[in-house]
Amino acid sequence: MTPTRRELLQIGATGALGLTVAPALLRAQSPAPTPPPPLAVPPMAGVERAAKPLRILILGGTGFTGPHQVRYALARGHKLTLFNRGRRPKEWPGEVEELTGDRDAGDLKALEGREWDVCIDNPTTLPKWVRDAGQVLQGKVGQYVFISTLSAYATNDVPGADVDAPLAEYTGADAMKETMDSVRASNFELYGPLKAASEREADKWFPGLVTKIRPGLIVGPGDQTDRYTYWPVRLARGGDVVCPSEGGDAVQVIDARDLAEWTIRMVEARTFGAFNAVGPGYELSIEELLVGIKSCVTAGPKLHWLPASFLEEQQVSPWGEMPVWVPASGETAGFGNRSNARSIAAGLTFRPLAVTALDTLEWFRSQPTDRQAQLRAGLATDKEAKVLAAWRARKG
Repeated sequence: MTPTRRELLQIGATGALGLTVAPALLRAQSPAPTPPPPLAVPPMAGVERAAKPLRILILGGTGFTGPHQVRYALARGHKLTLFNRGRRPKEWPGEVEELTGDRDAGDLKALEGREWDVCIDNPTTLPKWVRDAGQVLQGKVGQYVFISTLSAYATNDVPGADVDAPLAEYTGADAMKETMDSVRASNFELYGPLKAASEREADKWFPGLVTKIRPGLIVGPGDQTDRYTYWPVRLARGGDVVCPSEGGDAVQVIDARDLAEWTIRMVEARTFGAFNAVGPGYELSIEELLVGIKSCVTAGPKLHWLPASFLEEQQVSPWGEMPVWVPASGETAGFGNRSNARSIAAGLTFRPLAVTALDTLEWFRSQPTDRQAQLRAGLATDKEAKVLAAWRARKG
């Protein structure tokens, strides 16, 4: 059960878009809703102040990783400015300047005539967004951090591939004319190539000053996609659990808090270049991940490791219904095994996987009842029962 190139691009695209861009697109297609009440972001205790406070501009800042960046940067003593459409207000644990504009409409007037030490670009998918930011910020920032994606790579077939692996190439008529509508119309085949094109655009406008961070699957409390979240929630429910493959396929995740805090440390150190933001700091199999989560819950779930070929017969999809996992063979042999050695050398650290699992479970259980009632990823309960029944019948 090896996904096609198109399916891989959709995997990467839905990962990033689900975290940052999709909510904005949904809002753009409907009348502007009444802004929700501000969400309080708690302060951060026990964090040392940075040696030198920086003026940091964050494009976005209110999605999944952005609030963690803000909280950590404030704790380190930096001065924060956020630029976004102002539709997801939050109460910050410190002074934060908030500027309003709309990059999709080319409205960056609020940034004109200003200077910052660093710009962190969180939500960009389209090269024109980087171009527009470059036209306003060139010569006005000393470092440009572009949050990219592993989907920017051309292939996923080589285990251990590093940042020098070939990037996807855009082959359309004009990358600057692409829109989020055209990305969706392409079944997200454009997503990876446009992310790679956006990286090149950043290099054009900020030569020698760009830090490219390519995350894999971002997880942890606050993830609204439920990829990864499905597993701690499902295992905590107990019973017989369908698990993918024979368990040995490699997987990688990155806690949003580890990603956010490392990004701030990267700008403090003025570290430039490209980096894969994946974890942990050792090779991790899907079996090790799920057994680790099992050890964090008390329900005593029984894990059933079903072969990839049988899951395919039962039309159980990797990544969507079996989150985190993609078969480690063929075109996806290296999907869950990118090298992160360069990132670790640059200071990327990882909190224990058990902490991520428990914090994610605690967060999910704090959500409203209707939110908890329907997970947005993973195997539906009735389908899981049918798959298990079919497997028992096969085994006799």
